[in-house]
Formats: sequence, C-alpha cells, structure tokens
Amino acid sequence: MSARIFKPAKTAMQSGRARTQAWVLQFEQEVPRSLEPLMGYTSSADMKQQLRLTFPTKEAAIEYAERNRIPYTVSEPHEPKRRSVAYSDNFRYNRIGQWTH
Repeated sequence: MSARIFKPAKTAMQSGRARTQAWVLQFEQEVPRSLEPLMGYTSSADMKQQLRLTFPTKEAAIEYAERNRIPYTVSEPHEPKRRSVAYSDNFRYNRIGQWTH
C-alpha cells in the first residue's frame, strides 16, 4: 500500500496552470489490471487505485501519509525552462542557420 506524492504537470492541451498548484497523494497499483473477457474492458480489483487526495503543500501531504502510516515516495516537480522570444526575432538580419522567408 505504497503511495506517491507529486505535483502534477500541466497537460499538453492546456495553456494555463490550472490544477497544477496542489500536491497529490495517489496510491500505487497493488493488484495488476486484468482484461475483462466479455467486453474487453481493462479492470482492476484494487479500489485504492481510484483514490486521489490533494493537499495545498508538500508538507501537508507528507504529514497525512506519516499520520496514517502510509509508506510514500516524493517526486519533486520539474520546472519548465522559459525562453523569452519576440516575434521580431524571426526576421533578424544576423540570424544564422535557419531559413526565415
């Protein structure tokens, strides 16, 4: 019954940072998923796998896991590298190695 504490990254479909500020405690899979023979659905008998708890801070999530004696691992978030680029840089005279127009 191990859990993972992480801060979710934004999806490729969103431009904002909604739902990426909270820390999440999610249980790891204990029972492997199985293929349901009649309909072909993937199912699992592990109900904890559906549980997803959110916390405002990493410390709150760790405190909850320790208080309930849940073994956990913490995954630190990777901050994206932001480049500030202007549209006019596409048409710079000294641009090297790239075709502009």
